[in-house]
Amino acid sequence: MGSCKSLQRTRSTDTMTSFKRNISSEAQELHNKLRAMTEKGYAFGHQDATVYGIGWKNDGSLFKSDIHEITGQHPAVHGFDIGHLELEWMHNLDTVSFDLMRSQIKKVHEQGGIVTISWHASNPINGKDSWNRRGKPVRHVLSNGRLHHTYRAWLANVATFFNSIRDDENNPIPIIFRPFHEMNKPWFWWGKGKCSEAEYKELWRELVMLLTNEFKADHLLFAYSPDFFETKEEYLQYYPGDDVVDILGMDLYQHWTSNSFSKNLGNELEIVTQLGKEKEKLYALTESGHNKVRVPDWWTNVIDRQLAGSGISWALFWRNARTNHHFVSYPGQESATDLHALSKRAHVLFLEDISAALH
Repeated sequence: MGSCKSLQRTRSTDTMTSFKRNISSEAQELHNKLRAMTEKGYAFGHQDATVYGIGWKNDGSLFKSDIHEITGQHPAVHGFDIGHLELEWMHNLDTVSFDLMRSQIKKVHEQGGIVTISWHASNPINGKDSWNRRGKPVRHVLSNGRLHHTYRAWLANVATFFNSIRDDENNPIPIIFRPFHEMNKPWFWWGKGKCSEAEYKELWRELVMLLTNEFKADHLLFAYSPDFFETKEEYLQYYPGDDVVDILGMDLYQHWTSNSFSKNLGNELEIVTQLGKEKEKLYALTESGHNKVRVPDWWTNVIDRQLAGSGISWALFWRNARTNHHFVSYPGQESATDLHALSKRAHVLFLEDISAALH
C-alpha cells in the first residue's frame, strides 16, 4: 500500500509535557492507508453524511447520503462530532444519537471508509457550548488547574466512546480525531484571546497523553486544523509538536467571492505542502464549504482546480442541515450536476474507490 512510515512517538527536547505516546497497529494501518490513498488522488468527505440530509433523517435503518443520491457513490471520508459526549448526553450538539453514530462508523469502516471526528466541547467553566468564552477555561483544565478533575472525567468519557467503536472481531476501529480546531480565531473557548500559545500547546499535549496512554484509546490519529492563515508562522503559532500531530489540517470556507476563496486556498495549500514535506506529515482540507453552494460549477472549477494534484489526503465539506444551511449539493440543487461531474474524475476518491483499491 505504498510507502509505510512509522508515526512519531516521542519528542527529543521539550519544556512542555513529554511522554512516549502509545500508537496501536490499527492507527498505524490507517496512516499507511491514507498515505497510499494520497498517491491516487484525494478523498471526498462530508460531515454527518449518512445520519441526515436535506429532507431526510436516518432512523438507524439506512445507509444513505445526499452525495450518493447525486453521484451513486458515498463519500470516502465521513465526519462526525462528539460535542456533548463529555456531558454524558445521549446525543451530540446536532441531535445525532451517539448509538447511531457508533453504528454508522462501523458501517463506514466495514466498507473501507475513513472516519474523522471533531469535538465541539462544552465550556468547562459553565457547561455551555463551545462558543461560550466565559473565563479562562484552558488555564483551569490543565494538570495544575482547578477544573482538571472535571476535564479528566470528560476525556474518560471520550475515550470510553472511542474504545467502544469496534469491528465484528472486537478490534478498535481507527479514527482521526480533530479536537480544539480553529484555535487561531476568537470564537471558541480554546481560541485566540482565551489562552496563550503555550497553554494551548499544553492543552493538546495533555489530551493526547491522557487519551492514548492513560485511557488506552491508542487507535487515534490526531489532526491539527487552524482556520484561515496567510503564512507558515501563523500556521505554526499554536502547533503542539510533531509527536502529537499526525495530520496537518486546514479549515477554510468560502464566505465571499470564488476568486478570493481560490486565492486563499491556493496559498494555504502551498504552505501546508511545504510543511508536509519538511515534517513528513500528511495534510488535508479538514473542514470546508460554501453555504448553499450557489456557484453552479463550484466543485469542478473552484474546489478541484485547487485540490487536483495538490497532494492532500482528503477534503471534508460541512453538514447538510437544512436548505439554508448546507455545504454539499443535494438532488435538484443548482450545483448537483457539477458534483456529479466531479465524481467522475479519477483522482477524486469516493467510498467505492478506496474500498476497491485499498481495503
